[in-house]
Amino acid sequence: MNTSTPAHPTTWTGMVPVDDTALAVTDTGGPGVPVVYLNGQFATQGYWRRVLADLGPDRRHITYDERARGKKSLCSSDYSFEAAVRDVDAVLEARGVDRAVLVGWSYGAVVAAHWASRNPERTQGVVMVDGAFPHDWLDDAMERRIRTLFRRVGWIAPLTRLTGLTPRMTPEQMANSNIELGKLSRERELGPVLDSITAPARYVIASGNSLGSRGDEQERIRASLAAVTARKPNITSTKVASNHDAILRKDFAAVAEAVREVAPVDHGRS
Repeated sequence: MNTSTPAHPTTWTGMVPVDDTALAVTDTGGPGVPVVYLNGQFATQGYWRRVLADLGPDRRHITYDERARGKKSLCSSDYSFEAAVRDVDAVLEARGVDRAVLVGWSYGAVVAAHWASRNPERTQGVVMVDGAFPHDWLDDAMERRIRTLFRRVGWIAPLTRLTGLTPRMTPEQMANSNIELGKLSRERELGPVLDSITAPARYVIASGNSLGSRGDEQERIRASLAAVTARKPNITSTKVASNHDAILRKDFAAVAEAVREVAPVDHGRS
């Protein structure tokens, strides 16, 4: 497969191999710094379509489906968080990208934070959409709730996999991925990651609940960000009215504006 990228890239869609799998990638081409979009934990690249439309053709947009997500990305023996971070590297290398803006929603926000903290010289900016909050939300009771939730939805998964709406993963694999996210989100784990981000960073924070949450759980998790923005002047936030699950559909304009803030277009660039 030829994944070489010309100086002024044109639209490209194809598969990028990584480890024992391959990812479905779309690269729109266009001028300016590339913007790489990192999906929610079990979401697909289609969720970003309103953000891309709002930003328009002045930026180079790169979207992809994670392992076993969407209709085309292949299954893998490794669905760990570190695999998700490696996948960012694989996509950027395949598309000939050295420096980029990362935009992540939910799980993707944590991936974006980790990648930016490990690659400061390659990160122009980071936008984290209702995710990457340093809060100890995982305990034994929550772990049991997560496993129960995924066992209950497991019966419908074979039907929805055909449409790409759910990943080709077992309920246990999905639960393990969510539990790993909880461990990585603990303040002692995620706090130092956020502290090491040197690029301009913007949070777009939702309101209310998300699927599987109860009461004010989500708002208590989001409140943990205040300590980060107080000590990190390069990290700021804005809050929107929509909830976690609807934010890319209802408040896509706020996400697009955050991208503009961290990566303004240089119209004088040839």
